[in-house]
Parts: sequence; structure tokens; C-alpha cells
Amino acid sequence: MAEPVTAPVTVITGASEGLGLALAREFARAGHGLLLVARGHAALSAAADAIASASGVRVDVLVADLSTREGCGSVVAALERHGLHGEYLVNNAALGLSGPFAEHEDDEVARLVDLNIRALSDLTARLLPGMIARNRGGVLNVASLAGFMPGPFQGAYYASKAYVLSLSEALAQEVAGTNVRVAAVAPGPLATRFHARMGSQHDYYLRFQGVMGVEPVARSAYAGFMRGRRVIVPGVVNWVSAQFLRVAPHTLLVPFAAWLLARREESGNV
Repeated sequence: MAEPVTAPVTVITGASEGLGLALAREFARAGHGLLLVARGHAALSAAADAIASASGVRVDVLVADLSTREGCGSVVAALERHGLHGEYLVNNAALGLSGPFAEHEDDEVARLVDLNIRALSDLTARLLPGMIARNRGGVLNVASLAGFMPGPFQGAYYASKAYVLSLSEALAQEVAGTNVRVAAVAPGPLATRFHARMGSQHDYYLRFQGVMGVEPVARSAYAGFMRGRRVIVPGVVNWVSAQFLRVAPHTLLVPFAAWLLARREESGNV
């Protein structure tokens, strides 16, 4: 029995705002249909309507909590329900925690691991086999400069992004020689609400590194992904930082990172 014919879409998680929304616009401008996934219905629907109106592509939405196994399963169910298949997957949804690890609630750490690591792995495991079978498509994972180093006072977040970088490079090698690509984009701090949500908006790392807008990062990510690059670091300063972080001894790097990442008040006091 022949397989049913389905339409290709790009699945983007955390797509209602920030970098996820900017990446959705970038894929839509290039003519890709979209399945946008996020937890908030109002913002997600508004984003989908705006993208569809501006680009003319088909945009479907799914409200789901990807920190749960049921949420990840609902992505595949939504694709089947709408007669779609995931040609590309953009794993963008993530959360951060700031402050001493010992002061985090157990459920906060568990949710970070579930969203930043388990959900990304789960969705990739669900959709990558189909891409390989069709010999077309790919996975773009949103990592961070944080993945190149340990990050005291944001330890769980930094560790989660190290996982994303490591998995992405490993899978990129596994699919080498096919028409499927896997890549990670590793931006520095972005001009989004992410930092304020975890209470780090006054920390020194934002002053030291500076922030980039999401649109140039999305453009760089899309272009590098489509060219087959495995690790994409947008921005000259960030690229130089990444090269330094790859070789710098942790005995010097980690204490400096702790100073940068310590939670501070607006006055600068820890």
C-alpha cells in the first residue's frame, strides 16, 4: 500500500516570539510552509496570521507544552492530522535559570532539562528518521555561546546548551553523505525577554558581550544551515569569542564566568 502524500513543512518550537519567531519569518520568506509550536495560544495565532499574510505560505499552529512527553507526541499527531510531514525541524524552545544551582527548586531544574534537552532529543528522534528515508530536510538546533563553557550561576542552562552542541555535531556526522543536514546555531545574548524572565537582566555578561537583535541572527542561522554548516555562530565578536572559549583553560575561564553571571541588582550589587 502506497504511503499517503503529505505536504512538507518546517516545524519550529518556541515560535511565538524572540528568535523562534524571527526564524519562522526567515523560513517563510524562503517559501517554506510552517507548523509553529508554542505554549501561548494568543501570541502564537497572531504570529502565524502575520507570517501567512506577509509571505503567502501555509502556516499551521500547535499549542503544546513540550516539556512533557505528551506535548512532543502532539507534534507528530498534528502533522498527521493536517496531512503534513516535517521536512525541517527547528528546535528553539528553551528556558533558563539564574542563580546558585542549590537554590533552584527541583521542579525548575527538571523542567529545564525536560525542555532544553529531552524535548529537543525527542522531537529529533521522531522526525529525523523520516527525513533520512526521504533523503531530504534537516534539523536546526538553537544552542548558544553558553554551550562552549561551564557557566556558574547559570549552570543547568549552560550544561543544556553544551548537550545541544555535542548532539548536533554528532548527528551532523551521522547523516554526512545524505541530503539531510543537522546544525546548531550558537548566538550570544539576544535582545529578547529571556534574560529578564530568569532575573539576569542586570548581570555583567550582558554588558561584557553585548546583545544582538534576533533578525540578523535568524538570517545568519538560515543561510548557514542551508549552506550545510554544522555550527553557526552569528556576529564577528561572537565568532571570535567561540574560538577563544574552545581553547581557554577552564581554571581561568570558569572564575571569570562566575563574575559575569552572578545575579545582580540594577545597581550592580550581587
